[in-house]
Amino acid sequence: MSHKILEAKNVNKYFHDPLTVQVLSDVSFTLNRGEFASIIGKSGCGKSTLLYIMSTMDTDYEGDILIDERSMKGLTEADLALVRNEKIGFVFQFHYLLNEFSVLKNVMLPALKLGKYSVAEIEHRAYEKLKMLGIESEALKTSNQLSGGQKQRVAIARALINDPLIIMGDEPTGNLDKKNSEIVFDIFKELAEVYHQSLLIVTHDGEFAARTNRIIEMEDGKIISS
Repeated sequence: MSHKILEAKNVNKYFHDPLTVQVLSDVSFTLNRGEFASIIGKSGCGKSTLLYIMSTMDTDYEGDILIDERSMKGLTEADLALVRNEKIGFVFQFHYLLNEFSVLKNVMLPALKLGKYSVAEIEHRAYEKLKMLGIESEALKTSNQLSGGQKQRVAIARALINDPLIIMGDEPTGNLDKKNSEIVFDIFKELAEVYHQSLLIVTHDGEFAARTNRIIEMEDGKIISS
């Protein structure tokens, strides 16, 4: 039996500014271990809103989100922060690296925050992730010395540092040229196929989506195919 990593159950979301508008309508789906899924749809269809709810960063919704078969409803902000840090890795369109730190330190930060391992072990793990992504030679540079494609690979290494159950991406190739988009796609594909990593990626890139294992298509706040 497939192991459910993520599940949305009848999720509804409303914005109330100034009028009440429903932005997600009865959204339900599951993501299993090792699945590489993309969410597509026109701008304003609710893709990013759904991702932020699934990632526990937005808690103002109806319905339920289960991560590793545990409901996220009613958890304290501290509990949710722990879930985010331990179970979810994020890759955004912008890398959000800290220029004052080395590449290595940027990758280490979520693990230092989690505090599960010694600093020496975290440093070793960070090197391993950078090596996996082919950029360990850049470890001691600051992030502003890297190219855009390298920065996004560092962001992926950082997302992987706590061995999350799921990687969530919001337009992770949106700022990259075709060559670097290919590199990022290949990294994600390898993560799913070799390491059985689950990935849920919001994208406008039709070519990227077409090569994922599964496409979840949204329209007007609903899933129309998955």
